[in-house]
Amino acid sequence: MLTAIAASSVPETASPAAVTSPSPAEAPSERRRRVPTVRVAVLERLGTGILALAALIGFVVYPTYPNYDSYYSLLWGRELVGLDALSFEAYRAPTEHPLAIAFGALLTPLGDSADRVLVACTVISFLALVAALYALGKTAFTPLVGAVAAVLLVTRFDFPFLAARGYIDIPYLAVVVWAAVIELRAPRRHPLLVLGLLAAAGLMRPEAWLLAGVYWLWLVPRATWKQRALYAALAAIGPLVWVAVDFAVTGNPLYSLTGTRDLAEELGRNKGGAAVPAALYAFLVKLAKFPVVIAGIAGVVLAVVLTPRRALMPLVLFAIGAGTFALVGVAGLSVIDRYLLVPSLCAMIFAAVFIAGWTMLERGTSWRRLWATGALAIVIFGAVFTATRVNLEQLRNELRFRGDAHVALERVLHDPEVVRALRCGPAYVPNHKLIPDVRWILDRPQSDVLARSSLRTQKVPDPPPPSRGVAILVHDRPAIFKQAFVTDNDESADNLPPPGFVRVATSRYYAAYVSC
Repeated sequence: MLTAIAASSVPETASPAAVTSPSPAEAPSERRRRVPTVRVAVLERLGTGILALAALIGFVVYPTYPNYDSYYSLLWGRELVGLDALSFEAYRAPTEHPLAIAFGALLTPLGDSADRVLVACTVISFLALVAALYALGKTAFTPLVGAVAAVLLVTRFDFPFLAARGYIDIPYLAVVVWAAVIELRAPRRHPLLVLGLLAAAGLMRPEAWLLAGVYWLWLVPRATWKQRALYAALAAIGPLVWVAVDFAVTGNPLYSLTGTRDLAEELGRNKGGAAVPAALYAFLVKLAKFPVVIAGIAGVVLAVVLTPRRALMPLVLFAIGAGTFALVGVAGLSVIDRYLLVPSLCAMIFAAVFIAGWTMLERGTSWRRLWATGALAIVIFGAVFTATRVNLEQLRNELRFRGDAHVALERVLHDPEVVRALRCGPAYVPNHKLIPDVRWILDRPQSDVLARSSLRTQKVPDPPPPSRGVAILVHDRPAIFKQAFVTDNDESADNLPPPGFVRVATSRYYAAYVSC
């Protein structure tokens, strides 16, 4: 990855009259040279302010809550603070992320509001990611390329939606892209800082381990033996801490690998290596959108022809990201679109080159004017394409559901009749989807919130139905298909009242039946 970096900072060799390369004889006066810089700085601050204000308004108007994985990180953080056994082996629990657990523990003193604070921090991370992608495009190419890449990121609604749900992918991406920017600006000048950032990323997602390893190889040729050992220790923090946490909690140092693989098989997400090429294309189109992918391919060609050294960093990031995705598929782990987030960001960078790369050409040339005119036509086409295909109402409905469903679940669980019945037995939910939400709201351990689908998978013939406690059922179409029927193994009986249970509370999306 970071070989790209250093090379990209070296001035380009002569190429079509095209690439801007100011010489002392051509340099304008100091005053004139400062004007564009000042204008860019003002626009940067203005753009940052507008984006921050929009994020704040969205956070207040559409109050959302963490996703399944992030709620488990909060639960594990709460268990860590309480010196309880961490429930890594809970029914269909997600893969643990050490830094997310530590952050969950840090938020534990905030009590019930910790979940909203986690979302707020993720939204802030999204702002940092937008700034990082802008800086990467600006440093590798020009400010306008960076600005277009940032606009593409903000308008790919999958990314802000991940932030609104508290996904760890957003801070992970922000850390990785900023590490790339730092190295691109000063190759091999800040190895400890870059390795520190990659170590933090490696405690959020294991894909960063490969990035850290490649960066270590990039540093080795010019490092002393003492430095090599220090850099290797920093690069190894991610896998070593991850293995240590797995071993301390489960006794199996490779639990994250084996557990994730088993869960991927159970949920039908392990497609195998043969499915990787088709999934790579499909997921890139889903995340970046078809016009951006096509523009990105064209942008790669233009960048490699005109400024090959500048293109190295995003190219290497794309290659490592795509390679990691392929390894995930070959290893039998979940093949999902979120594992292609880094390559999709690189596609946006190269799409921005295709649109705004004319700013790298000398002023006044016919090629620059022609490219700029074509870029304007592309922008108009992209705006029309987006306007005719993006369903903003659907996006608003998704955001509203994530907040309304949480409030509706709280209302049912806090009903006095439900609270009394919880003294008689556990809370039952249809499957794994609502377990972390219910556990978080009730502040209950793993044994007090059970999935009815798990009773059927314990290899016990005709398992008895729940007899005492509270059964939470899901109703209303949006909630049913997001939280009741999410796998091929889910059965309608899991979302029906158990025999002898009586309904005592309802809300928009949930009903509570009790037996005591």
